Amino acid sequence: MYKQEIPIFFAIDDGYIPFLSVAIKSLIKNSSKENKYSIRILYTNVSKENQEIIKKYEAENVFIEFVNLSKYIETIKDKLYTRDYFSATTYFRLFLPDLYPQYKKVLYLDSDIVVLDDISKLYNTEIGNNLVGATPDDVIQTIEVFRNYSELVVGVKDYKKYFNAGILLMNLEELRKFDFQEKFTYLLSTVKFSVAQDQDYLNRLCKGRVTLLDKNWNRMPVGGDVENREDLKLIHYNLAFKPWHFENILFEEYFWKYAKETECINKILEIKENFTYEDRLQYSIGDKKLRALAQKECDCVGDDRK
Repeated sequence: MYKQEIPIFFAIDDGYIPFLSVAIKSLIKNSSKENKYSIRILYTNVSKENQEIIKKYEAENVFIEFVNLSKYIETIKDKLYTRDYFSATTYFRLFLPDLYPQYKKVLYLDSDIVVLDDISKLYNTEIGNNLVGATPDDVIQTIEVFRNYSELVVGVKDYKKYFNAGILLMNLEELRKFDFQEKFTYLLSTVKFSVAQDQDYLNRLCKGRVTLLDKNWNRMPVGGDVENREDLKLIHYNLAFKPWHFENILFEEYFWKYAKETECINKILEIKENFTYEDRLQYSIGDKKLRALAQKECDCVGDDRK
């Protein structure tokens, strides 16, 4: 008999299977035998072959299921705005309250991560009747135009409270009481967030009901190194900070440690080898475009903060 069930959700497409394998390998390696870890992977386009790669990680206390959301999102997929390398899968976390009424609370994790501690500790963080638990977004905190965007356009009172949606402790019970999905669907028809898309919607809808979590559960390379690395619990290689694309990414050693333990290591090395100068240039251009877009959005609203 297990102490508790830890429900965990990912959302991916075929191209992210190699990195998902690293995330799940690290999660399982740092898990507790006392718990059951129920991992569900939301998708619309993942081959059976790739599903089998991930399913091999199942163990006595680890359950893995792929959940096809193609039919579920059919009616609203045209409203799901995406840019650059993002796909509609980034929105899937927003449907969890209605998709899984049996759960009061779940974890949503992005796939570009490495877990360094037992994820059940994050799951058991107390968030009261708040809608989500999350950490402040390091990119927003460090770049002025994004700080302004979070306050002026998204409407967060203080940019320090704008959270990253890649690691979420979701209070599904309270989200259902809040009619979250109905409100999100309405916002899709009335408001278009171009910079951070689903993350912006989450920040707008949940503001005032967010528990800010220990940043070590969502440590990003952009945030700089830490004094005590033994305190690190989860590394999030978000945006352009991908060890499988670039050299000398902060905390890259944790990624490669677990990547070498997966059967996808050769594929990951191939991806890195084939990442060209033009690809790197596109990342740089994309960053400049995103900052310009955030500035344009800010310029289109008044500023009464002073």
